[in-house]
Amino acid sequence: MRAVGYAPLLVLRQYRSRQFIPTTQGLAQCEFSYRGDNYKKKVCEISNAWNQTRRMKILADFEKRSSELGKKIEQLEEEKMRLGLDVDIHKLKAEKLRKWKNKAEEDLDSLKADYKKLSLSIRMTGLGKTSEQWRQEIKEEKTKADQWEKKF
Repeated sequence: MRAVGYAPLLVLRQYRSRQFIPTTQGLAQCEFSYRGDNYKKKVCEISNAWNQTRRMKILADFEKRSSELGKKIEQLEEEKMRLGLDVDIHKLKAEKLRKWKNKAEEDLDSLKADYKKLSLSIRMTGLGKTSEQWRQEIKEEKTKADQWEKKF
């Protein structure tokens, strides 16, 4: 029976080197033989037991992975909520800054208009003269006053 010795190598190759013991290995020590009425029933029972074990392992792997993904989803949802709150806070701050900027621009425009009016008013009343110009004007007025005093 050389094929029996070669079978585990084929199985290892087929199942990506996972540990697997094929049913053909160790048949001589097996509790049943291929003779008799019940051998098909025993083969089915062994096959079903192996399939059940495999299904249980797959189910356990699935449940473990499902649990990990559930935790990951919860973490992502919490992070999403935190980020959403952060975005809302930043939107409120940006809106507040926009309002402050608009108010500051309005105040600046108002100040510019007031400055223009005041400058025009100063020029019209003559208050915008330099000290030299004031001295000159005072000197002229004194001269005029002196001339009037001399006349009377």
